[in-house]
Amino acid sequence: MGILAQLEVDFDIEIVEDFISHYAIMCENMEPLVIGLNRQERYEENMGELFRIFHNMKSAAGFLKLDPIIKLAVLCEDVAEEARGLKGPASEEFIDWLLFVSDQFDRYRKDVENDADYFSMLNPLIIKVPHMLEKI
Repeated sequence: MGILAQLEVDFDIEIVEDFISHYAIMCENMEPLVIGLNRQERYEENMGELFRIFHNMKSAAGFLKLDPIIKLAVLCEDVAEEARGLKGPASEEFIDWLLFVSDQFDRYRKDVENDADYFSMLNPLIIKVPHMLEKI
């Protein structure tokens, strides 16, 4: 039984459909927000929005017990919390890392929508969280 089929067995279909649609919107919005972090005037607003996206992903995936999404969202929320205290703009290393994260969340979305047997493997580059979040 695939991921989607299991969700449909464990939860009301409307809850699953709402999760999929909201999760897809969050995935879609992530990349433009990340790219905007290289501009000083967009940094604070975009970082705040990314933090909210990670927090919402963590909460929604937590309800549905989607562990790979939860774990990645927790990591991202922690890093985003630290980054919110900075003035910006973001370092290239941080932007690249966030783009890897965005791609990973999108792979997870496809895994759910395509009823994959398992979630895709985590990109190993995500494990190496950048030390420099802000341009010097």
